Amino acid sequence: MILLLKRGINLIKIVKSYLISRITKRVIHWGNPLAVSIEPNNSCNLQCPECPAGMKELTRPRGFMEPALFRSIINQLLPHLSYLTLYFQGEPFMSKHFFDFISYATSKKIFVATSTNGHFLDAATVQKTIASGLNRLIISLDGADQQSYEAYRRGGDFNKVITGIRLLVSEKKRLKKQTPQVVLQCLVLSSNEHHLDEIRKMAKELGADKLEFKTAQFNDFEHGNPLMPETTKYSRYKPPAHPLTRSPVHQFTPKNRMPDSCFRMWSSCVVTWDGLVVPCCFDKDATHVMGDLTKQGFRDIWRGTRYNDFRKKILRNRKSVGICGNCSQNF
Repeated sequence: MILLLKRGINLIKIVKSYLISRITKRVIHWGNPLAVSIEPNNSCNLQCPECPAGMKELTRPRGFMEPALFRSIINQLLPHLSYLTLYFQGEPFMSKHFFDFISYATSKKIFVATSTNGHFLDAATVQKTIASGLNRLIISLDGADQQSYEAYRRGGDFNKVITGIRLLVSEKKRLKKQTPQVVLQCLVLSSNEHHLDEIRKMAKELGADKLEFKTAQFNDFEHGNPLMPETTKYSRYKPPAHPLTRSPVHQFTPKNRMPDSCFRMWSSCVVTWDGLVVPCCFDKDATHVMGDLTKQGFRDIWRGTRYNDFRKKILRNRKSVGICGNCSQNF
């Protein structure tokens, strides 16, 4: 009860200071993060074309977070942290400390979610996943068969993922466990947009708790991409104006109206495997480092001049911040 009260007061502080900042265009910041993403590692077993980790295009070093650093981060964020996303770049199940991370966070009454491509869900890993106390597991399923799946998940095995999902759901039932919640997530692409009904039926047959269709991010979206879906509902971008309209815009543009505000800058952040604090999940290459948790305390970074200067830039001219160009955050 006391923990809920503290987290509730923290939420009120964050929301209040954020609203004041939006109105005044001055950075007022109270409270501590509600949610944080921590990167166990930034390597992956697949080669998805729009993923810098899979394509080995990250310019920052590759590596795995050490347990001591993870525990230090969690301890600094207590008691206000409510939600932990144990994922950023890379495949988190490749970390040998992954389940220890989950167990430590859940022991502190933190809701823990992660995202996987599903290729490591064998019998032993499924047992560890359930035992760890993980609350939510998002599994990427971007197709209805091997052909539609591997158009994006290059190097992936569709049947292996399906087998892993069946194992997890079956073992949850056998143990009479409610967690982890199994969420199947499908990036809607030109390769699978005509199979969405099949994917819905598949998710139901597999016994998933939830199915989510998600818009895909493309790095070079202006000139289009063969994987962009034709269905505008599931596209993050507006197609170029028809030449007959004589519009000066002849390239794809984001649907996001990009207001000069972003609640994430007040409520959450991302920590890379080596302890760098970056503003959000769109800063994949850590181009906007707010601080280094191997050298500084979290509070000093969160309240620091560098972070507040970045928040000020978001409030006054968000479009000038490169990582915001692909963002779907509208408030």
